[in-house]
Amino acid sequence: MTAFAAALVYAWRSALAPIDPPSTASFSDDEVRRGAALALIGDCRTCHTAPDARTFAGGLAMPTPFGTIYSTNITPDPETGIGRWSLAAFTRAMREGVDREGRHLYPAFPYDHFSLTTDGDVKALYAFLMTRDAVVAHAPANDLPFPINIRLVLAGWKLLFFHPGPFVAEPSRDAQWNRGRYLVEGLAHCGACHTPRNLMGAEIGSRAFAGGEAESWTAFPLGSHSPARIPWTEAALGHYLRAGWDADHGAALGPMRPVVENLAEAPADDVAAMAHYLASLGHPVEKPLALAPTPAEAAGLRPQSAGWQTASAAPPAGLPPGQTIFDAACRACHAAGRPLPLGGVDLAVSSSLSASSPQNLLNILLQGVPARDGEAGPIMPNFGGALDDAALSALVGYLRQDLAGLAPWPGLADAIAAARRAAASSSHARADR
Repeated sequence: MTAFAAALVYAWRSALAPIDPPSTASFSDDEVRRGAALALIGDCRTCHTAPDARTFAGGLAMPTPFGTIYSTNITPDPETGIGRWSLAAFTRAMREGVDREGRHLYPAFPYDHFSLTTDGDVKALYAFLMTRDAVVAHAPANDLPFPINIRLVLAGWKLLFFHPGPFVAEPSRDAQWNRGRYLVEGLAHCGACHTPRNLMGAEIGSRAFAGGEAESWTAFPLGSHSPARIPWTEAALGHYLRAGWDADHGAALGPMRPVVENLAEAPADDVAAMAHYLASLGHPVEKPLALAPTPAEAAGLRPQSAGWQTASAAPPAGLPPGQTIFDAACRACHAAGRPLPLGGVDLAVSSSLSASSPQNLLNILLQGVPARDGEAGPIMPNFGGALDDAALSALVGYLRQDLAGLAPWPGLADAIAAARRAAASSSHARADR
């Protein structure tokens, strides 16, 4: 009974007094501008904006292994948003994962990373959000099973896995490295996707950046765990984070795509600092690329290029089905020797082919690479309707074994079924902002 009472005391948090929504004139322009930049790095508008809804009004469905959580309205509407939240209430949510009413927040809101944010940056974020347009919008109720739907249970999760503390700069490192680490491990919460989680949904700290999963996509390992066959350099990371693609590594897709769209508008120095820190995580031990000779070099098979246009010769009869599909559908872009963004990435060195799972390759094949409005960037049609499961399996097998020279993936049929389910869900749930 005593232990239960102690746990209840630990779990219970009081409400903080509501305030009248502050005037926008009470915040300085500089503070609002800095908060806007920080909100981009924190991906706030992506998670708090539902498809076809007003920005920051919440309602985005976020599927988790435990159920679906809906993001909340963070506009200054006094009844459905955070208009009656004081700076102290906002700071408590960011640092402790407790809302103004005293309810524990689900860690889909990454307060385990946001707790590193400095007082000044929290205040700037508050200023930015409180100067947005107020939108009346109620978030749908979360769809979670018992007992996870009881928020007091989250106090136990926090007791086990949430250990907040201030960011401490590493004195042996330069200012850019420390800035990058502060952003990557704090507001940008990169580890939330790129770190594996335990059965209770907490990041495994001893395996930071060793790879994770988000919305049916593999978040590839970073640093020494990376499967990339061409090591990421600081320049490549910087271009990828800013432009959304890199010639040696391909395009940002799935949940990473809105991240780079936000970083494209964030301060260039901050994105450069993030690349500087991420590059310092190290490279994997370099392995010689044991690639099979590519048929693209055979006479008559390499696509004929005339600058913007390429054409592949008709594949000869009798080729394996996977190679025949590749020759007909993929070769013109991926074997023409024309680099991104107007050509196709060299699939032999693609992380999607060297990864431990075919998940991302299948997602790309089934969902394609949509164009970005007003920007030159990689594009690719989706083949979800053109290739049945047998054709998809043959193509993936050819890419993995013959083109990349790697052992076949086990369980490919199950992976194809899962990727088709993800593609069907994606067409409904991930409309453009």
